[in-house]
Amino acid sequence: MATIEKFEDLKAWQEARRLARDLYALSGKGEFARDYALRDQARRAAISVLSNIAEGFERGGNSELVQFLSIAKGSAAEIRAQLCIACDCGYINSKQFAELHATAKDVGGKLGALIAYLRNSGMKGTKFKP
Repeated sequence: MATIEKFEDLKAWQEARRLARDLYALSGKGEFARDYALRDQARRAAISVLSNIAEGFERGGNSELVQFLSIAKGSAAEIRAQLCIACDCGYINSKQFAELHATAKDVGGKLGALIAYLRNSGMKGTKFKP
């Protein structure tokens, strides 16, 4: 397994960054851009995923990391729900929905796997070392 020295090395963070970039681009166009409440909430959720992964990684130990990763995972699910609303309102088409929804689901899955690994590793008080 590759050595993880910084949060940017985490595949979940890399995918979340792509998700945020793509969500920002999509939500900046057409009717989606004019629905300020949905646009801003979706963007805040994307920011939350990236930020919580980073903040948790830089904390003192794995128990705090698990807490922050859980928040990030919840924010990834929030993005999926907001994409459903955007699709239902006709702000995005089914292809755009499917692509971003799959990415958000993948991010959540990666975060869930990392959370499970950390919980089962027996390294609760130590710094993350895969």
